[in-house]
Amino acid sequence: MATGNQDGAVGAWPTEIRLHKDRRTLTVAFDTGEAFTLPAEYLRVKSPSVEVQGHSPDERKTVPGKRYVQILEVQPVGNYAARLVFDDMHSTGIYSWDYLSELGHNRDAYWQGYLDELAAQGLSREAASRR
Repeated sequence: MATGNQDGAVGAWPTEIRLHKDRRTLTVAFDTGEAFTLPAEYLRVKSPSVEVQGHSPDERKTVPGKRYVQILEVQPVGNYAARLVFDDMHSTGIYSWDYLSELGHNRDAYWQGYLDELAAQGLSREAASRR
């Protein structure tokens, strides 16, 4: 069931956002009773930032090499979202509560799509080795 938030928009409202000690997992619980445990790598590669999503679907980028990325900080953005700061210094994505809920609900399909994109482009989840 959807609920109204403080600005009148309909959507799930978070009751807890917890960054695990290993900094590789974020758990988000909503007032709907649902809770999602989202890996840092998944959140990083699905960042809502323009850097990743572009200005249109044609500009969206597949982000490789983030298997071991960690979340350094979770910063509130008003009362509608959180900014995640990753250890690769990516920090421009603002994750709305609705987007975090969407990522949780569609995790399996979105993750498989990401893996398929990597394979199709000859990319890897592993970071490129330094020479």
